[in-house]
Amino acid sequence: MADHFNSGLGMERSYYVATANAFAPAAKLEGEKRADVVVIGGGYTGLHAALSAAERGFSVVLLEAGRIGWGASGRNGGQMIPGWRKGATELINRYGRAQAKALFEMALAARTMTLERIARHNIQCDLHVSGHLTLATKPGDPAWMRQEAAALAEAMDYPHARVLSATEACEKMAAEGFHGGLLDECGGQLHPLNYALGLADAARAAGVQLHEHARVVRLDTREGVAAHTESGVVRARHGVLACDALLEGLEPRIARRIMPVANYLIATAPLERPESLIADHLAVSDSRFVVNYFRMSEDGRLIFGGGERYSPKPPGDIAAFVRAHMLRIFPQLRGVRIDYAWGGLVSITMSRLPHIGRHGDLFFAHGYSGQGVLMPALAGKVLAEAMTGTAEKFDVLTQIAPPEFPGGGALRSPLYVLGMLWYALRDRL
Repeated sequence: MADHFNSGLGMERSYYVATANAFAPAAKLEGEKRADVVVIGGGYTGLHAALSAAERGFSVVLLEAGRIGWGASGRNGGQMIPGWRKGATELINRYGRAQAKALFEMALAARTMTLERIARHNIQCDLHVSGHLTLATKPGDPAWMRQEAAALAEAMDYPHARVLSATEACEKMAAEGFHGGLLDECGGQLHPLNYALGLADAARAAGVQLHEHARVVRLDTREGVAAHTESGVVRARHGVLACDALLEGLEPRIARRIMPVANYLIATAPLERPESLIADHLAVSDSRFVVNYFRMSEDGRLIFGGGERYSPKPPGDIAAFVRAHMLRIFPQLRGVRIDYAWGGLVSITMSRLPHIGRHGDLFFAHGYSGQGVLMPALAGKVLAEAMTGTAEKFDVLTQIAPPEFPGGGALRSPLYVLGMLWYALRDRL
């Protein structure tokens, strides 16, 4: 992924960079290399794919256009939310009970793989598996939350989600005006950049050759995959395209199925009693279409993400932009200092389900639509399995491929903006 596509979004001013673990920089690619697999993109998907391929005996070269983990993987809210962006009820309605359960079990496998890799490689990333809470913004939300908890328990054999009353939700966090919430006890949180750097160290230890500042400018897929940078080329039997929102024009055949969206976050100064604001190290989001999401950092800061912006141009003052949304939920923080403010690009799809597939020897996975902390572990493993000829799970995931955005590349952004404005208006009303 490339730094300049995120220009103006302040990664260097993020809380995550300020608290990043030590990481030895990777050299720029020079000259020609050959490998079994070339991975393009040094975020979660690329790192999981590289590590999974190396564990299966492949020689792997990973090319990152900027710095490892400096795309969405190192900028996000750090929330570990089990499942897909579409809930159990929607999956059942769309795919039927049997396929919905198979998909849900794969999502749970992503969570298990994530936790296993963190444990196996001793990744220090401020991990807390203490739950994720979705707050009910509208009076009618508890009704669908009860339906969702019932579908999870009965159809998915997942008894870990329960609906909280408004009083119970207020006991979990110091904010009024919500109508309850849906608590998933298997959710959690982590430091996203340190998680990415830990995966990179694990991949390196497994024999993956990492290269930073190695932007791929051209792909040749006529015979295997050749990834050309300005200063070198990697020729491989297989390729993995893991650029997500920063794909741009590198592979037009799949770019039309994702929409890059800007996201903004702040971190406050350390709070005197952080547990009185959010209890139990919960990760929290609300039920708005344009979601607000927040959690406490390891050193007692509120990390808050939210706000609506329908232009690729970032706000002139990210801290002020996000602070306004924070104060609507936490007015008691009016005088609290904002120490860090940053943003980043993520990708969404029309269906809000990821786009996973292949074109010949080039595999890809992107479009996690807000579920990009846990899902890449599954995607990376499934892509590596498909390279060995084991494609059962890969085939299941290719069947949920999202449609292209209407109008292709030219019209997807204006149409998306109109849609978001409509849903934002519905949120306000």
